[in-house]
Amino acid sequence: MFDPLPPTLRRGLAAVVLLGALAAPATGCGAGGRGSDGAAVSTAPSQGSGTPAGGGPARGPSGPDERPAVVPPAPHTGFDYQIGGAYPPAPGVRAVSRDRTAEPTAGLYNICYVNAFQAQPDATGWWQRHHPDLLLRDDTGAPVMDRDWDEALLDISTPAKRERLATVVGEWIDGCAAAGYQAVEADNLDSHERSGGRLTPGHDLAFAELLVARAHAAGLAIGQKNAAELAEEGRDIGFDFAVAEECGRYDECADYAAAFDGRVFVIEYEAKGFAAACEGWGGTLSVVLRDLEVRPAGEPGHLRRTC
Repeated sequence: MFDPLPPTLRRGLAAVVLLGALAAPATGCGAGGRGSDGAAVSTAPSQGSGTPAGGGPARGPSGPDERPAVVPPAPHTGFDYQIGGAYPPAPGVRAVSRDRTAEPTAGLYNICYVNAFQAQPDATGWWQRHHPDLLLRDDTGAPVMDRDWDEALLDISTPAKRERLATVVGEWIDGCAAAGYQAVEADNLDSHERSGGRLTPGHDLAFAELLVARAHAAGLAIGQKNAAELAEEGRDIGFDFAVAEECGRYDECADYAAAFDGRVFVIEYEAKGFAAACEGWGGTLSVVLRDLEVRPAGEPGHLRRTC
């Protein structure tokens, strides 16, 4: 059974297995729906080229000296959340979010999941070896942890550290673009809530602003992940849409809807929250009920419903 978390502890289903060119061999999606968003991204020809349904014209350069065009998702688009493992989308699905190590799907609006603010447990050692000063630390020098998921927080407390971290995460974002995605979701905008007061919402927003710029430079739309109380600020720094977990359960959907003109992908994990999201927002937002571990179709425990 899902052990409910209060809103201040509620998190996205994150995954960082940081590798890339400097790290160990890439791994697949782990248990609990956690992707491996630190792993190497294929730069093979796009699987999602062409016109992404529900999202306007295909992303591509608008001129030899201009940035690629950024295409935000269409409001109220049939949606599936597949960060725990990719599988063929059901009829009616026009947008899908997948871990960045997975291939996009031709003809759909593809969102690339990246955990931008915290580190997966099995990536902590990589950070300790290569960038120990980029892990947020407590007064004893130990990494500050998100205890619910055993993830170390990244230290975004200074401009210099944010710039260095944006270089690492920016390479993942560029990999999403090279793979053929149209958008990226940057998980854990609310990492300050788990920092013991060492980080502030301003730190998270300042780092997010760098990621927004990097995504737009690559021709990708970028979505705010959670942190309903920062929805207006997120819009103002350039987020194009929102990915909101359990906004029906916690009565937060209105905040996202107002800030992002209905461009909101809602994931609920409990029947009560799903019913509330459908009753209040099923006609305007993209709402899906998933099992907590977001298992692929065909696996025991897989659940997916829409309003």
